[in-house]
Amino acid sequence: MPKALAKTISALPARSLLHPLDDFYARAGLALPAVEEIDALAMPEPYRSLLAHESDMTSTLEKFHGHTLHIRVQRSRRERTAEGHDVYCRELVLLADGLEQPVEFGAIQMFLDRFSAAVQVEILAEHHPLGAILNASGLKYTSRPAGFLRFASDPFINGLLQLSGVQILYGRRNTLFNAGHEPLAEIIEILPPIQS
Repeated sequence: MPKALAKTISALPARSLLHPLDDFYARAGLALPAVEEIDALAMPEPYRSLLAHESDMTSTLEKFHGHTLHIRVQRSRRERTAEGHDVYCRELVLLADGLEQPVEFGAIQMFLDRFSAAVQVEILAEHHPLGAILNASGLKYTSRPAGFLRFASDPFINGLLQLSGVQILYGRRNTLFNAGHEPLAEIIEILPPIQS
């Protein structure tokens, strides 16, 4: 493993930058990959431009790759929190339409009760990325990255992103908020290697 990634997730605060990915890994009985929090300026291009912004990742990646995107859900669950929220979580891959090329691996927790009934139906249909659904709905929201991450890929992520060997991957922890500043979704977004 690269020495730069010697800091493991166990060194990070609980329920911090890797939530909800940490929960999916725990439920699957998998050890999290080696990861470290980094400054946005430590990311090389094009990762910095693709991750260090306050826009949604769907439109950012569609513009970069020149294709619309769809999702392939790996695992999902729906539950009610102790606070009474209807929460839907999914682990997924974003794929370029027509190519089936993975352009992102992610884990997302959504507070369904903060979306309209029509948006909830679209989310639960598991066809379109959340960003595309929100942009089509006209819902006002803001995107606020909470941190940037450098991962050493593991066999699970390699399988989803069609990679082999240990790869250095970049990602971010992002939260989407509604107009009332309530969280709509907490997201881990990880990009595959990009050839420059």
